[in-house]
Amino acid sequence: MDVRNAAPPLPDEIEWVNTATPPRIADHRGRVVLLWFWSYDSVNCWNQIPDINRLAEKYHDGLTVIGIHSPKYPRQAASDAVLSAVNRLGLRHAVANDGEFRVWRSYAIRSWPSIALIDAAGALAAVYPGEGSGDLVDVRIGQLLDEAALNDLRVYEPTPPVLRPQPRTALAFPGKVLVDEKFLYIADSGHHRVLECSHEGTVSRSFGSGNAGHADGSASQSCFNDPQGLARWGSALYVADRGNHSVRRIDLGNGIVETVLGTGRAGFDRPENADARSTALNSPIDLSVIGHHLLIAVAGQNQIWKLDLLALTVVVYAGEGERGLLDGSAMEALFAQPSGLATIGRNLLVADAASSSIRWIEPGGRVETMVGTGLYDFGDAVGMRGKVRLQNPLAIATDARSAIYVADSGNNAIKRLERESGKAHLLDLLYGLNEPQGLAVHANQLWIANTNRHEIARVDLATGVVHRVGAGES
Repeated sequence: MDVRNAAPPLPDEIEWVNTATPPRIADHRGRVVLLWFWSYDSVNCWNQIPDINRLAEKYHDGLTVIGIHSPKYPRQAASDAVLSAVNRLGLRHAVANDGEFRVWRSYAIRSWPSIALIDAAGALAAVYPGEGSGDLVDVRIGQLLDEAALNDLRVYEPTPPVLRPQPRTALAFPGKVLVDEKFLYIADSGHHRVLECSHEGTVSRSFGSGNAGHADGSASQSCFNDPQGLARWGSALYVADRGNHSVRRIDLGNGIVETVLGTGRAGFDRPENADARSTALNSPIDLSVIGHHLLIAVAGQNQIWKLDLLALTVVVYAGEGERGLLDGSAMEALFAQPSGLATIGRNLLVADAASSSIRWIEPGGRVETMVGTGLYDFGDAVGMRGKVRLQNPLAIATDARSAIYVADSGNNAIKRLERESGKAHLLDLLYGLNEPQGLAVHANQLWIANTNRHEIARVDLATGVVHRVGAGES
């Protein structure tokens, strides 16, 4: 849509999470203003950030970027939650907390993400809904800046970056965790590295330079970008490198990191026994191993993929690809941003974040829903299966007795599901959780990546006692 009506002003009462000097549309005459509407739970919004950053850099002398966060879930209406997301995602522009959807409605936005462009005279020039509009937006910004110059309106002064960083901590927004007999492995996502620690948190090795990037090589020279899911097979640790749209393998003998799936760029391939290294995928976020196969939650494509670790070929394991909640055969079932994986025998459990549900994939390929009913049916309830409600669950783990633990991230809670009945219980931990995104069970201990508190916590499942693990602090 390309219109030239006056752009609606930003409400004076709206709250800004990372600046004390709120931007006003009228103050940016002579510049193009890019408003982008987003919700921090959405993989489509995450995928748009590289385009936003690229445009801000390319047009630094003529473009102002303003973020409008419009939440899907009640928890996201809190400004502290939005600020955490701003820092986790590395945003460097002013962000408003549009918790009541005032700006959303005034610009007639219909989907996350969306971009609105305002020309140098303060008129609404175009609106682009959905992910993947970066090239179109790029061309339009260039046209609007040329138009402003021809009309002697253009202002060339750069807009300074906006930052309100949180204090530096040993871990930064840790994502997933993995525990074996000897080690605790942590995806230190905000520091773009993977840590190998003792169970008490002492770091023995760090994989990744700490700089966001995509580079194979030694432990210290390799680069990750928002690493998430972890899985162990033999002498290798596999990493879902979400920001690089890749799966990486760490040789635990020599520390060498290499890419085994993905091209380093977002894509939407639908592989059928394809060569893994030349296959593009979108936002892999968790991993699990069954036999010699690596199962991958491909959040950006609403699918589960299967990588043969011997042949390094990949297929779609489940998911038609459209976003939804539909059971049935593997290739007809619909998922919605699958974000957590766990196994019971050869059955695969899926924490399906955007449908706030837990799904079950049998070895024969049939998909069933344990709890959850739809994309916009979420809440916070335990009890019998039909009454259970979750809110953006991001991780799942199982114990030796086949109990199922769910990181109910949007509710800042851990819930336990009974395998057969689907009945849910709340773990009353008496410990402050803040959007936990990773779980692992080992030796009757539940390990939690307490993401927005930048820490790992360990729960004794026999007593319920919680201990903070000082990972990386010594």
